[in-house]
Amino acid sequence: MMSLAEVNAMAAPDFIACFSDVAEHAPWVAERAQTRRPFVSVEAIIAAFQAVIRQAPEAERLRLIRAHPDLAGRAAIAGNLAEASRKEQAGAGLDRLTPEEFARFTDLNSRYRSRFGIPFIFAVKGATLHQILTSFAERLGNDPETEHATALDQVCHIVGFRIADQVSPQPPGSLPCA
Repeated sequence: MMSLAEVNAMAAPDFIACFSDVAEHAPWVAERAQTRRPFVSVEAIIAAFQAVIRQAPEAERLRLIRAHPDLAGRAAIAGNLAEASRKEQAGAGLDRLTPEEFARFTDLNSRYRSRFGIPFIFAVKGATLHQILTSFAERLGNDPETEHATALDQVCHIVGFRIADQVSPQPPGSLPCA
């Protein structure tokens, strides 16, 4: 983990390299967010990244959404997930599905992509398999506009989790409050 001071002191190329995959395969998000420094808190870093995403042109937001892998999909099977995605999916147990569960995910992923033209995105960190599958089934009933907005919200949650995993909310050497 790095401190807030270290994040604020990074040269632009180092910041971009460090945070380039916080938004899945979209280094442009880190490139734009770094111009909003200095940050006063980890929450401010997260807010800057999320604002960059939400303020991007529609075509860029759609490319960002489409860059996300299917949950328990082909990229996971082939080992082609970004490291953060691999850890998040493994943490939710998606790397240990039974053949029946895997078949269910494959079916849901296919139906979802067919209906919305984007992958199903769910911030799986801390979620159970049941929560993910329930959300999957519920969201298939959404209209495309609602679902695109929901997918973008989920991308923003994922970005928040990933930044919080990289940047310490405490200055170096400080003790947490008792």
